[in-house]
Amino acid sequence: MILPYGRQTIEDDDIAAVVAALKADFLTTGPTVGAFETAFAAKVGAVHAVACSNGTAALHLAMLALELKPGDAVVVPAITFLATANCARYVGAEVVFADVDPTTGLMTPQTLRAALARATRPVRAVLPVHLRGEVCELPALAAIAAEAGAVLVEDAAHAVGSRATFDGQGNTVGDGRHGVMATFSFHPVKTIATAEGGMVATGDAALAERLRAFRSHGMTRPPGAEPWVYEMAEPGFNYRLPDVLCALGLSQLAKLDRFVARRRALADAYAEALAPLAPAVRLAARPPWSDPALHLLTVLIDFAAAGRTRAEVVEALRLRGVGSQVHYIPVHRQPYYAARYGDLDLPGADAWYARCLSLPLYPGMADEDVAKVAAALKDALS
Repeated sequence: MILPYGRQTIEDDDIAAVVAALKADFLTTGPTVGAFETAFAAKVGAVHAVACSNGTAALHLAMLALELKPGDAVVVPAITFLATANCARYVGAEVVFADVDPTTGLMTPQTLRAALARATRPVRAVLPVHLRGEVCELPALAAIAAEAGAVLVEDAAHAVGSRATFDGQGNTVGDGRHGVMATFSFHPVKTIATAEGGMVATGDAALAERLRAFRSHGMTRPPGAEPWVYEMAEPGFNYRLPDVLCALGLSQLAKLDRFVARRRALADAYAEALAPLAPAVRLAARPPWSDPALHLLTVLIDFAAAGRTRAEVVEALRLRGVGSQVHYIPVHRQPYYAARYGDLDLPGADAWYARCLSLPLYPGMADEDVAKVAAALKDALS
């Protein structure tokens, strides 16, 4: 059996929670949705949390809630999943790609300023991505965004449970201290899973109201109206998350601290096991303020020095029972964006992509699996 780079951890109580939801009166649009939202908001320290069908829907809803439109621009790091950039295009806005630190993969204050300097349209939003669960330098990014007349929306798909300390003050990703919204994903490889699912956390009641309307076709119920009456001021989408999946989310959320602790313990074991492979292999860097709930265990490999291509290493690992993945191909290199914005020079993103490889990391791994991965990587590079 191959160790995958990530996978869900589903236990008997998770199954029982789903079975109970299947036996309840509501399979969707029922009370379990609100219960999951309330519990999630409390966990991350948010005022409001709005559940939706997946992490991409969460990003799209955030752009809709901000009323972005054609002629506006959004700054997105070049190293991220496609959805972070695509959500701007869904509403007709243009994407301005920011470079990243080549050792962390994160947008930095310097790369944000450089992106803003290249913008040819008003930038309405900045979307830092907490890649791998590592937290971006939020206070500085928020201040720079505000100077440009933009708001900060955190793409926290990787960062459920991540924390950071700025100026001696700790905060949890999603608590709203720096961003107007934070979007999360509950895909099976993420820290907690609902099969598919997403959440938008915000401290703004008006934004929360718009998010809820847009996730359900744009429908609202006028105050005092009859129970069957609804109005649609503008079209929305069917981005609802069913009660059955929210029941799974509630069960998983109760285990978040345990899952995070296990991921951190495995990451510490990796640091020790991979140390003999330095300098050809090193763990992606951790910013000093970041206290991550690691979603990915990413190493940076000098493939040229090892005399191996990444494809050769990936195949050699596979033959030894170890799965791996690449996070990510720079989005500005994708054919659609390259045709739209040209050949951008973002050396940090290119350097990250040239070296990155994600190794297995999930709570169900055994301690000896880390040693197996390290030995397989050593063999693959030999």
